[in-house]
Amino acid sequence: MILSLLLSGFFTLVELNCENLFDYMHDDGKQDTEYLPEATRHWNFYRYWHKLNNVAQELISCSDEHIPDLIALCEVENDSVLHDLTKRSLLRNAGYEYLMTSSPDQRGIDVALLYSPFTFAPIRHYSIRVQPVTGMRPTRDVLYVCGETVSGDTLHVFVVHQPSRFGGEKYSRPFRMAVAERVCASVDSIRAVVPHAQLLIAGDFNDGADSPSMTIYAQHGLVNLSKKAQGDHGVKGTYRYQGEWESIDHVLATTVMSSRVDTALIHAPLFLLEKEPRYSGYRPKRTYNGMRYQSGYSDHLPLIVRFTF
Repeated sequence: MILSLLLSGFFTLVELNCENLFDYMHDDGKQDTEYLPEATRHWNFYRYWHKLNNVAQELISCSDEHIPDLIALCEVENDSVLHDLTKRSLLRNAGYEYLMTSSPDQRGIDVALLYSPFTFAPIRHYSIRVQPVTGMRPTRDVLYVCGETVSGDTLHVFVVHQPSRFGGEKYSRPFRMAVAERVCASVDSIRAVVPHAQLLIAGDFNDGADSPSMTIYAQHGLVNLSKKAQGDHGVKGTYRYQGEWESIDHVLATTVMSSRVDTALIHAPLFLLEKEPRYSGYRPKRTYNGMRYQSGYSDHLPLIVRFTF
């Protein structure tokens, strides 16, 4: 298998916000009661496992040739969920290992990095805590992983889930900018030691490519690899709100990594979509439509970026 991956000459990263990938048990100290069997959503064993297998199917479908080498995930609840996804769901035969954060987020959602041990070997990893600014609730930690690819290159990866626009874009803007500043400080510290570091940042930034928080990344010399990414069936973003496509998930990179990009696209097969009832075209088929369970996948679509190595 390793020989076939070497001969392919490609290294693939997938980013996906799983949309509330909770188990059906309460985590002490977390506001996760919405996803319990007795709650309004009636989240239970069967719906949980269906969601896991849907996410697994979604990830497997992201590559025709071999499984993605790295998968950056947002909105995953805990270690038990990641164990079930990688070791017990339809994804189990892929052989993925994972690293994740344990954040102070009030709902208990975190970020994670799945990696194929055949093509990526972690050297070190840690969580980066973001100190809240005025009015900001505790947010998700940023996951940092440094590892060696199958080609022998050292790769630095950050997985980010910036605060939402709850309260309005203008009100919440400083919160996302605080995360961007914290991530860029870590990026700068790496490049102070390794000026030409191969580095990727992936996740749900809850901001468009030209927003103030994304401008901070650009000012630190990071290239948005997914800025112009589109998908099949008229898909023009990773998320659709009130009929408008928005690209709020991104993959950023240092210049040396951006020169290695072969493909950057939004994965949008028909099984991940549903007809938009009020507007034309499609939208992501999410798990719930309001409070109505519809056995979907996520309200976000995956990003795929393929590099030459």
